[in-house]
Amino acid sequence: MSERTIRISDEAAGKVLEAPVISGSEGDPTIDIAKLYKELGYFTYDPGYSVTASCSSDITFIDGAQGILRYRGYPIEQLAERSNFVEVAYLLLYGELPSATEFSEFERDITYHTMVHDQLNTFIKGFRYDAHPMAIMAGITSSLAGFYHDQMDIDDPEQRNLAAKRLIAKMPTIAAAAYRHHVGWPICYPRNSLNYCERFLDLMFSVPAEPYKVNPVAARALDLLFILHADHEQNASTSTVRLVGSTGANPYACVSAGISALWGPAHGGANEAVLRMLNEIGDVSQVGKYIDKAKDRDDPFRLMGFGHRVYKNYDPRAEIIRKACHDVLADLGVTDPLLDLAMKLEKIALEDDYFVQRKLYPNVDFYSGIIYKALGIPTSMFTVMFAIGRTVGWVSQWLEQSANPGRIGRPRQVYTGKQQRDYQAIDQRG
Repeated sequence: MSERTIRISDEAAGKVLEAPVISGSEGDPTIDIAKLYKELGYFTYDPGYSVTASCSSDITFIDGAQGILRYRGYPIEQLAERSNFVEVAYLLLYGELPSATEFSEFERDITYHTMVHDQLNTFIKGFRYDAHPMAIMAGITSSLAGFYHDQMDIDDPEQRNLAAKRLIAKMPTIAAAAYRHHVGWPICYPRNSLNYCERFLDLMFSVPAEPYKVNPVAARALDLLFILHADHEQNASTSTVRLVGSTGANPYACVSAGISALWGPAHGGANEAVLRMLNEIGDVSQVGKYIDKAKDRDDPFRLMGFGHRVYKNYDPRAEIIRKACHDVLADLGVTDPLLDLAMKLEKIALEDDYFVQRKLYPNVDFYSGIIYKALGIPTSMFTVMFAIGRTVGWVSQWLEQSANPGRIGRPRQVYTGKQQRDYQAIDQRG
Protein backbone atom coordinates (compact mmCIF):
# COMPACT_ATOMS: atom_id res chain seq x y z
CA MET A 1 0.00 0.00 0.00
CA SER A 2 1.43 3.37 -1.06
CA GLU A 3 1.03 6.18 1.48
CA ARG A 4 3.41 8.80 0.06
CA THR A 5 6.13 9.31 -2.53
CA ILE A 6 9.81 10.21 -2.53
CA ARG A 7 11.29 12.41 -5.25
CA ILE A 8 14.35 10.96 -6.96
CA SER A 9 15.82 13.56 -9.31
CA ASP A 10 18.57 13.78 -11.90
CA GLU A 11 19.09 17.52 -11.99
CA ALA A 12 21.60 17.43 -14.85
CA ALA A 13 19.10 15.64 -17.09
CA GLY A 14 16.12 17.54 -15.73
CA LYS A 15 14.26 14.34 -14.85
CA VAL A 16 12.31 13.47 -11.72
CA LEU A 17 10.76 10.23 -10.50
CA GLU A 18 7.98 10.22 -7.93
CA ALA A 19 8.71 6.85 -6.26
CA PRO A 20 5.90 5.41 -4.13
CA VAL A 21 6.71 4.39 -0.57
CA ILE A 22 5.17 0.99 0.14
CA SER A 23 4.24 0.00 3.67
CA GLY A 24 3.42 -3.58 4.55
CA SER A 25 1.31 -4.66 7.51
CA GLU A 26 4.50 -4.48 9.60
CA GLY A 27 8.15 -3.67 9.03
CA ASP A 28 10.19 -0.91 7.49
CA PRO A 29 8.80 1.23 4.62
CA THR A 30 10.12 0.36 1.15
CA ILE A 31 10.72 2.61 -1.84
CA ASP A 32 9.21 1.26 -5.06
CA ILE A 33 11.88 1.86 -7.72
CA ALA A 34 10.31 -0.29 -10.44
CA LYS A 35 10.16 2.71 -12.82
CA LEU A 36 13.63 4.05 -11.99
CA TYR A 37 15.28 2.77 -15.16
CA LYS A 38 12.37 3.67 -17.41
CA GLU A 39 12.08 7.23 -16.09
CA LEU A 40 15.68 8.14 -15.19
CA GLY A 41 17.80 5.50 -16.93
CA TYR A 42 19.42 4.18 -13.75
CA PHE A 43 19.69 0.84 -12.00
CA THR A 44 20.45 0.50 -8.29
CA TYR A 45 23.58 -1.10 -6.83
CA ASP A 46 23.00 -3.29 -3.77
CA PRO A 47 25.60 -6.07 -3.31
CA GLY A 48 24.10 -8.99 -1.44
CA TYR A 49 20.62 -7.45 -1.71
CA SER A 50 21.03 -6.14 1.85
CA VAL A 51 18.50 -3.31 1.42
CA THR A 52 16.37 -4.77 -1.37
CA ALA A 53 12.90 -6.31 -1.01
CA SER A 54 12.64 -8.86 -3.82
CA CYS A 55 8.99 -9.74 -3.27
CA SER A 56 5.95 -9.25 -1.07
CA SER A 57 4.95 -12.16 1.16
CA ASP A 58 2.37 -13.06 3.80
CA ILE A 59 4.39 -15.86 5.36
CA THR A 60 7.15 -14.75 7.75
CA PHE A 61 7.89 -11.47 9.52
CA ILE A 62 11.26 -10.55 11.00
CA ASP A 63 12.21 -7.44 12.96
CA GLY A 64 15.95 -7.71 13.39
CA ALA A 65 16.26 -4.70 15.70
CA GLN A 66 13.63 -6.00 18.12
CA GLY A 67 14.50 -9.70 17.81
CA ILE A 68 11.06 -10.69 16.50
CA LEU A 69 10.18 -13.70 14.35
CA ARG A 70 6.59 -14.62 13.48
CA TYR A 71 5.10 -17.27 11.19
CA ARG A 72 1.81 -16.03 9.69
CA GLY A 73 1.55 -13.60 12.62
CA TYR A 74 2.20 -16.16 15.36
CA PRO A 75 5.27 -15.47 17.56
CA ILE A 76 7.90 -18.17 17.24
CA GLU A 77 8.01 -18.43 21.04
CA GLN A 78 4.36 -19.54 21.18
CA LEU A 79 4.72 -22.04 18.34
CA ALA A 80 7.88 -23.53 19.83
CA GLU A 81 6.23 -24.00 23.21
CA ARG A 82 2.75 -25.13 22.20
CA SER A 83 2.75 -26.44 18.64
CA ASN A 84 4.50 -29.21 16.70
CA PHE A 85 6.32 -29.27 13.39
CA VAL A 86 3.54 -30.80 11.29
CA GLU A 87 1.05 -28.23 12.59
CA VAL A 88 3.54 -25.43 11.85
CA ALA A 89 3.98 -26.87 8.35
CA TYR A 90 0.21 -26.60 7.81
CA LEU A 91 0.28 -23.02 9.10
CA LEU A 92 3.07 -21.97 6.76
CA LEU A 93 1.50 -23.69 3.76
CA TYR A 94 -2.09 -22.52 4.19
CA GLY A 95 -1.95 -19.41 6.37
CA GLU A 96 -4.00 -20.59 9.36
CA LEU A 97 -3.64 -23.11 12.16
CA PRO A 98 -5.63 -26.26 11.34
CA SER A 99 -8.73 -27.52 13.06
CA ALA A 100 -8.48 -30.99 14.61
CA THR A 101 -9.97 -32.52 11.47
CA GLU A 102 -7.73 -30.52 9.14
CA PHE A 103 -4.65 -31.48 11.14
CA SER A 104 -5.58 -35.16 11.12
CA GLU A 105 -6.12 -35.16 7.35
CA PHE A 106 -2.91 -33.23 6.70
CA GLU A 107 -0.83 -35.52 8.93
CA ARG A 108 -2.37 -38.53 7.18
CA ASP A 109 -1.44 -37.10 3.77
CA ILE A 110 2.14 -36.41 4.85
CA THR A 111 2.43 -39.92 6.29
CA TYR A 112 0.99 -41.48 3.12
CA HIS A 113 3.73 -39.92 0.96
CA THR A 114 6.79 -40.89 3.03
CA MET A 115 7.91 -43.71 0.71
CA VAL A 116 10.17 -43.06 -2.26
CA HIS A 117 10.30 -45.10 -5.46
CA ASP A 118 12.70 -48.00 -5.02
CA GLN A 119 14.65 -46.96 -8.11
CA LEU A 120 15.65 -43.83 -6.17
CA ASN A 121 17.26 -46.09 -3.58
CA THR A 122 19.23 -47.65 -6.42
CA PHE A 123 20.23 -44.15 -7.49
CA ILE A 124 21.45 -43.38 -3.96
CA LYS A 125 23.59 -46.52 -3.99
CA GLY A 126 25.28 -45.18 -7.12
CA PHE A 127 26.91 -42.37 -5.15
CA ARG A 128 30.39 -42.94 -3.74
CA TYR A 129 30.31 -44.20 -0.16
CA ASP A 130 31.95 -40.95 1.04
CA ALA A 131 29.69 -38.55 -0.89
CA HIS A 132 28.49 -35.67 1.24
CA PRO A 133 24.84 -36.22 2.23
CA MET A 134 23.93 -32.76 0.87
CA ALA A 135 25.14 -33.80 -2.59
CA ILE A 136 22.85 -36.82 -2.41
CA MET A 137 19.96 -34.68 -1.12
CA ALA A 138 20.22 -32.20 -3.97
CA GLY A 139 20.53 -34.91 -6.61
CA ILE A 140 17.70 -37.11 -5.36
CA THR A 141 15.33 -34.19 -4.77
CA SER A 142 15.82 -32.95 -8.31
CA SER A 143 15.31 -36.51 -9.58
CA LEU A 144 11.82 -36.65 -8.07
CA ALA A 145 10.72 -34.65 -11.12
CA GLY A 146 11.47 -37.73 -13.21
CA PHE A 147 9.00 -39.81 -11.19
CA TYR A 148 6.09 -37.33 -11.07
CA HIS A 149 6.40 -35.72 -14.50
CA ASP A 150 2.70 -36.33 -15.18
CA GLN A 151 1.68 -34.34 -12.07
CA MET A 152 3.74 -31.17 -12.34
CA ASP A 153 1.36 -28.66 -13.88
CA ILE A 154 2.28 -25.64 -11.76
CA ASP A 155 -0.84 -23.85 -13.01
CA ASP A 156 -2.99 -26.46 -11.24
CA PRO A 157 -3.44 -25.64 -7.51
CA GLU A 158 -4.17 -29.29 -6.65
CA GLN A 159 -0.96 -30.50 -8.29
CA ARG A 160 1.02 -27.75 -6.57
CA ASN A 161 -0.41 -28.78 -3.22
CA LEU A 162 0.35 -32.46 -3.87
CA ALA A 163 3.97 -31.65 -4.76
CA ALA A 164 4.33 -29.63 -1.56
CA LYS A 165 3.10 -32.52 0.58
CA ARG A 166 5.35 -34.98 -1.24
CA LEU A 167 8.43 -32.88 -0.62
CA ILE A 168 7.70 -32.43 3.08
CA ALA A 169 6.96 -36.15 3.47
CA LYS A 170 9.87 -37.55 1.48
CA MET A 171 12.68 -35.26 2.62
CA PRO A 172 13.33 -37.18 5.90
CA THR A 173 13.25 -40.49 4.00
CA ILE A 174 15.82 -39.22 1.48
CA ALA A 175 17.97 -37.68 4.21
CA ALA A 176 18.10 -40.87 6.26
CA ALA A 177 18.89 -42.93 3.15
CA ALA A 178 21.80 -40.59 2.37
CA TYR A 179 23.16 -41.09 5.88
CA ARG A 180 22.78 -44.87 5.83
CA HIS A 181 24.50 -45.07 2.45
CA HIS A 182 27.37 -43.05 3.91
CA VAL A 183 27.85 -45.42 6.87
CA GLY A 184 27.21 -48.60 4.87
CA TRP A 185 23.88 -49.57 6.42
CA PRO A 186 20.94 -50.94 4.42
CA ILE A 187 18.35 -48.31 3.53
CA CYS A 188 15.42 -48.37 5.94
CA TYR A 189 11.74 -47.98 5.04
CA PRO A 190 9.52 -45.54 6.95
CA ARG A 191 7.32 -46.78 9.79
CA ASN A 192 4.11 -44.86 9.32
CA SER A 193 2.85 -45.76 12.79
CA LEU A 194 5.33 -43.17 14.16
CA ASN A 195 4.98 -39.40 14.04
CA TYR A 196 7.15 -37.20 11.79
CA CYS A 197 10.22 -36.86 14.02
CA GLU A 198 9.99 -40.31 15.56
CA ARG A 199 9.83 -41.78 12.07
CA PHE A 200 12.93 -39.87 11.01
CA LEU A 201 14.96 -41.07 14.01
CA ASP A 202 13.86 -44.63 13.27
CA LEU A 203 14.84 -44.20 9.62
CA MET A 204 18.26 -42.98 10.72
CA PHE A 205 19.22 -45.33 13.52
CA SER A 206 17.20 -48.56 13.44
CA VAL A 207 19.02 -51.72 12.35
CA PRO A 208 17.66 -55.10 11.23
CA ALA A 209 19.55 -56.95 13.95
CA GLU A 210 17.64 -55.55 16.93
CA PRO A 211 14.61 -53.41 17.78
CA TYR A 212 15.06 -49.66 18.00
CA LYS A 213 13.16 -47.57 20.52
CA VAL A 214 12.83 -43.85 19.79
CA ASN A 215 13.85 -41.62 22.68
CA PRO A 216 10.96 -39.14 23.25
CA VAL A 217 13.41 -36.47 24.44
CA ALA A 218 15.31 -36.75 21.16
CA ALA A 219 12.10 -36.67 19.10
CA ARG A 220 10.83 -33.56 20.87
CA ALA A 221 14.20 -31.80 20.51
CA LEU A 222 14.18 -32.59 16.78
CA ASP A 223 10.61 -31.31 16.46
CA LEU A 224 11.64 -28.03 18.08
CA LEU A 225 14.65 -27.62 15.79
CA PHE A 226 12.51 -28.23 12.71
CA ILE A 227 10.02 -25.58 13.88
CA LEU A 228 12.80 -23.03 14.41
CA HIS A 229 14.32 -23.79 11.00
CA ALA A 230 11.03 -23.94 9.08
CA ASP A 231 11.19 -20.49 7.48
CA HIS A 232 13.17 -17.28 7.80
CA GLU A 233 11.90 -14.82 5.23
CA GLN A 234 14.03 -14.15 2.10
CA ASN A 235 17.32 -15.79 3.10
CA ALA A 236 19.78 -17.02 0.47
CA SER A 237 18.23 -20.45 -0.09
CA THR A 238 14.63 -19.22 -0.05
CA SER A 239 15.49 -16.43 -2.47
CA THR A 240 17.12 -19.09 -4.66
CA VAL A 241 13.93 -21.18 -4.60
CA ARG A 242 11.90 -18.11 -5.61
CA LEU A 243 14.36 -17.08 -8.33
CA VAL A 244 14.31 -20.55 -9.87
CA GLY A 245 10.54 -20.67 -9.39
CA SER A 246 10.16 -17.42 -11.34
CA THR A 247 11.31 -19.30 -14.44
CA GLY A 248 8.37 -21.71 -14.17
CA ALA A 249 10.62 -24.60 -13.12
CA ASN A 250 9.04 -27.58 -11.38
CA PRO A 251 9.00 -27.59 -7.54
CA TYR A 252 11.53 -30.39 -7.21
CA ALA A 253 14.09 -28.43 -9.23
CA CYS A 254 13.36 -25.31 -7.16
CA VAL A 255 13.83 -27.09 -3.83
CA SER A 256 16.95 -28.87 -5.10
CA ALA A 257 18.39 -25.44 -5.91
CA GLY A 258 17.48 -24.31 -2.40
CA ILE A 259 19.32 -27.31 -0.94
CA SER A 260 22.43 -26.42 -2.93
CA ALA A 261 22.28 -22.81 -1.70
CA LEU A 262 21.79 -23.98 1.89
CA TRP A 263 24.92 -26.13 1.65
CA GLY A 264 27.20 -23.08 1.86
CA PRO A 265 29.08 -22.63 5.16
CA ALA A 266 27.81 -19.04 5.46
CA HIS A 267 24.22 -20.30 5.37
CA GLY A 268 23.03 -23.76 6.41
CA GLY A 269 26.54 -25.04 6.89
CA ALA A 270 27.11 -22.65 9.78
CA ASN A 271 26.20 -25.20 12.47
CA GLU A 272 28.69 -27.61 10.93
CA ALA A 273 31.29 -24.82 11.07
CA VAL A 274 30.54 -24.39 14.79
CA LEU A 275 31.60 -27.98 15.50
CA ARG A 276 34.75 -27.54 13.42
CA MET A 277 35.56 -24.43 15.45
CA LEU A 278 35.02 -26.30 18.73
CA ASN A 279 37.35 -29.05 17.52
CA GLU A 280 39.95 -26.42 16.67
CA ILE A 281 39.73 -24.90 20.16
CA GLY A 282 40.03 -28.43 21.50
CA ASP A 283 39.83 -27.96 25.25
CA VAL A 284 38.10 -25.77 27.85
CA SER A 285 41.48 -24.47 28.98
CA GLN A 286 41.99 -22.89 25.53
CA VAL A 287 38.74 -20.88 25.45
CA GLY A 288 40.29 -17.69 26.83
CA LYS A 289 43.06 -17.83 24.25
CA TYR A 290 40.58 -18.20 21.39
CA ILE A 291 38.32 -15.46 22.73
CA ASP A 292 41.34 -13.13 22.50
CA LYS A 293 42.05 -14.34 18.98
CA ALA A 294 38.44 -13.60 17.99
CA LYS A 295 38.84 -10.02 19.24
CA ASP A 296 42.02 -9.51 17.21
CA ARG A 297 41.13 -8.13 13.78
CA ASP A 298 44.45 -9.28 12.37
CA ASP A 299 43.90 -12.87 13.48
CA PRO A 300 42.11 -15.09 10.90
CA PHE A 301 40.26 -17.02 13.62
CA ARG A 302 36.54 -16.26 13.84
CA LEU A 303 33.95 -17.39 16.35
CA MET A 304 31.32 -19.32 14.41
CA GLY A 305 27.70 -19.31 15.56
CA PHE A 306 27.73 -15.76 16.94
CA GLY A 307 25.85 -12.76 15.52
CA HIS A 308 23.37 -12.68 12.62
CA ARG A 309 22.96 -10.79 9.34
CA VAL A 310 19.42 -9.63 10.23
CA TYR A 311 19.16 -9.75 14.01
CA LYS A 312 20.88 -6.87 15.82
CA ASN A 313 19.38 -8.14 19.02
CA TYR A 314 19.24 -11.64 20.46
CA ASP A 315 18.02 -14.11 17.82
CA PRO A 316 14.63 -15.20 19.24
CA ARG A 317 15.25 -18.73 17.98
CA ALA A 318 18.54 -18.86 19.87
CA GLU A 319 16.83 -17.86 23.12
CA ILE A 320 14.42 -20.77 22.70
CA ILE A 321 17.02 -23.28 21.61
CA ARG A 322 19.48 -22.27 24.35
CA LYS A 323 17.08 -23.49 27.04
CA ALA A 324 16.26 -26.59 25.01
CA CYS A 325 19.95 -27.32 24.56
CA HIS A 326 20.61 -27.33 28.30
CA ASP A 327 17.45 -29.38 28.96
CA VAL A 328 18.31 -31.97 26.29
CA LEU A 329 21.87 -32.42 27.54
CA ALA A 330 20.55 -32.90 31.07
CA ASP A 331 17.72 -35.27 30.07
CA LEU A 332 19.94 -37.41 27.88
CA GLY A 333 22.73 -37.48 30.45
CA VAL A 334 25.23 -36.75 27.70
CA THR A 335 28.84 -36.14 28.70
CA ASP A 336 31.12 -34.86 25.97
CA PRO A 337 34.22 -32.64 26.38
CA LEU A 338 33.26 -30.76 23.21
CA LEU A 339 29.84 -29.93 24.64
CA ASP A 340 31.45 -28.76 27.90
CA LEU A 341 33.69 -26.54 25.80
CA ALA A 342 30.69 -25.08 23.97
CA MET A 343 28.93 -24.24 27.23
CA LYS A 344 32.06 -22.51 28.53
CA LEU A 345 32.36 -20.51 25.31
CA GLU A 346 28.71 -19.54 25.54
CA LYS A 347 29.08 -18.32 29.14
CA ILE A 348 32.08 -16.11 28.38
CA ALA A 349 30.54 -14.66 25.22
CA LEU A 350 27.31 -13.74 27.03
CA GLU A 351 29.23 -11.93 29.76
CA ASP A 352 32.17 -10.39 27.87
CA ASP A 353 31.67 -6.67 27.13
CA TYR A 354 33.29 -7.04 23.69
CA PHE A 355 30.57 -9.41 22.49
CA VAL A 356 27.70 -7.82 24.43
CA GLN A 357 28.40 -4.31 23.09
CA ARG A 358 28.58 -5.63 19.52
CA LYS A 359 25.48 -7.76 20.03
CA LEU A 360 27.42 -10.87 19.03
CA TYR A 361 25.13 -13.26 20.83
CA PRO A 362 25.17 -17.01 20.21
CA ASN A 363 22.74 -17.71 17.38
CA VAL A 364 20.57 -20.67 16.41
CA ASP A 365 23.45 -22.33 14.55
CA PHE A 366 25.60 -22.41 17.68
CA TYR A 367 23.04 -24.35 19.72
CA SER A 368 21.59 -26.53 16.97
CA GLY A 369 24.95 -28.14 16.28
CA ILE A 370 25.38 -28.93 19.96
CA ILE A 371 21.94 -30.57 20.15
CA TYR A 372 22.48 -32.58 16.96
CA LYS A 373 25.78 -33.86 18.33
CA ALA A 374 24.08 -34.82 21.61
CA LEU A 375 21.45 -36.76 19.61
CA GLY A 376 24.17 -38.76 17.88
CA ILE A 377 23.72 -37.10 14.50
CA PRO A 378 27.09 -36.78 12.71
CA THR A 379 28.46 -33.41 11.69
CA SER A 380 28.09 -34.17 7.96
CA MET A 381 24.32 -34.42 8.50
CA PHE A 382 23.86 -31.06 10.25
CA THR A 383 23.02 -29.10 7.10
CA VAL A 384 20.75 -31.95 5.98
CA MET A 385 18.78 -31.53 9.21
CA PHE A 386 18.41 -27.84 8.43
CA ALA A 387 17.17 -28.75 4.94
CA ILE A 388 14.45 -31.06 6.31
CA GLY A 389 12.99 -28.28 8.43
CA ARG A 390 13.47 -25.53 5.82
CA THR A 391 11.73 -27.58 3.10
CA VAL A 392 8.43 -26.45 4.63
CA GLY A 393 9.42 -22.81 4.18
CA TRP A 394 10.69 -23.39 0.65
CA VAL A 395 7.49 -25.04 -0.54
CA SER A 396 5.34 -22.44 1.25
CA GLN A 397 7.21 -19.64 -0.51
CA TRP A 398 7.02 -21.53 -3.81
CA LEU A 399 3.27 -22.04 -3.41
CA GLU A 400 2.76 -18.35 -2.66
CA GLN A 401 4.81 -17.32 -5.67
CA SER A 402 3.18 -19.86 -8.00
CA ALA A 403 -0.30 -18.67 -7.05
CA ASN A 404 0.70 -15.11 -8.01
CA PRO A 405 3.37 -15.45 -10.71
CA GLY A 406 5.25 -12.32 -11.71
CA ARG A 407 8.14 -11.54 -14.00
CA ILE A 408 11.15 -13.80 -14.21
CA GLY A 409 13.87 -12.77 -11.76
CA ARG A 410 16.59 -10.89 -13.62
CA PRO A 411 19.09 -8.85 -11.53
CA ARG A 412 21.45 -6.48 -13.34
CA GLN A 413 25.10 -5.65 -12.70
CA VAL A 414 27.67 -2.87 -12.66
CA TYR A 415 30.00 -3.84 -15.49
CA THR A 416 33.70 -3.22 -14.69
CA GLY A 417 35.36 -5.02 -17.61
CA LYS A 418 37.07 -3.80 -20.79
CA GLN A 419 35.31 -1.38 -23.09
CA GLN A 420 34.80 -2.31 -26.75
CA ARG A 421 37.97 -3.42 -28.53
CA ASP A 422 38.64 -5.02 -31.92
CA TYR A 423 39.65 -8.59 -32.56
CA GLN A 424 43.27 -9.17 -33.69
CA ALA A 425 44.65 -12.17 -35.52
CA ILE A 426 46.81 -14.38 -33.34
CA ASP A 427 50.06 -13.39 -35.12
CA GLN A 428 49.32 -9.70 -34.39
CA ARG A 429 48.89 -10.03 -30.63
CA GLY A 430 51.70 -8.79 -28.46
